[in-house]
Amino acid sequence: MEQEYDIIVLGTGLKECILSGLMTLSGKKVLHIDKNPYYGGESASISPLEELYKKFKTPGPPKSMGRGKEWNVDLISKFFLSTGQMVKILLHTEVTRYLDFKVVEGSYVYKGGKVHKVPASEKDADASDLMGMFDKRRFKKLLLFALNFDIRNPRTHHDVDPHKTTTRELFHRYDLGLDVIEFIGHAIALHNSESYLDRPCVETISRIRLYSDSLSCRNTSPYLYPLYGLGEIPQGFARSGSH
Repeated sequence: MEQEYDIIVLGTGLKECILSGLMTLSGKKVLHIDKNPYYGGESASISPLEELYKKFKTPGPPKSMGRGKEWNVDLISKFFLSTGQMVKILLHTEVTRYLDFKVVEGSYVYKGGKVHKVPASEKDADASDLMGMFDKRRFKKLLLFALNFDIRNPRTHHDVDPHKTTTRELFHRYDLGLDVIEFIGHAIALHNSESYLDRPCVETISRIRLYSDSLSCRNTSPYLYPLYGLGEIPQGFARSGSH
């Protein structure tokens, strides 16, 4: 084992693995260490199941759960939008050669005591009971505006100042009801609170476009997921810099 290194990286979280891989590829001698037997830090994918129980110092797992190696548990679960920034980084750095992805079959929302599938096509949207007939027409008008929107071309803004007009004002302009607003804000734009409504609408427009672009690449849903869990992402970056 080498005794001298240019850089020592502690931990195998995503940021640490990206830095370690990039520095190794740039010619630096890197020692990369972690106290855990798995990659990913606090957002790791833990397998076998015994490691999860060991991490939280809990007896188990029970025999009824079967073989531990058949389980892969994400400590923080996330999906990737197929045209999102993370996927672009993975493609640019060619880390995708170390990973396998699967398309998530669909996403769902809970409304009115029922679970509803988020529409993934125009046919799905027409058949969905998430919105009424008139709401669907208003939603489609807003969606068309967002898809044609170009921040560099004022002609596509339709008298909306994307940096001054709030999202709430934009939704009011299209006369959207509360149900439609909640659907757009959380199921499509993926905001996790209501604060976005009073921020400039350019953010929500960009999120709607990202969702729509990702959906157009896949047919069933816009989401991708690493086949063996999110821990594969930092591991892939670490492998890309190893020799």
